[in-house]
Amino acid sequence: MNSGLILPLLLVLFAGFMFMTARRQRRQAQDTQQMQSSLVPGDRVMTTSGLYGTVVDTDTDTDDDTIEIEVAPGVHTTWVRQAVREKIKPEIESDEDTDDVVDDKVEDGPKADGR
Repeated sequence: MNSGLILPLLLVLFAGFMFMTARRQRRQAQDTQQMQSSLVPGDRVMTTSGLYGTVVDTDTDTDDDTIEIEVAPGVHTTWVRQAVREKIKPEIESDEDTDDVVDDKVEDGPKADGR
């Protein structure tokens, strides 16, 4: 291969990689911003510091960009929306989950010592 083509080819590959990475990061930032603006009371969330709680007030009537999160029964804290990392999806308990009862009965079979 011609050595004069290797450098331009590498530059094109590097530029393509950088473009795709920037595009993915921009899309993730838009998704996060959309999730933060769609928070409503009752949503379970996790903050960037790892605190789990339930949104109880969103202050949509003011220009203030804060929300109140209940971290324990009766304990409300005020956070900026940008501190919310993700919305926690509620776990749906199905009939199959309740059927997973562990049976502690030991079957009679060969013992570990061979008797």
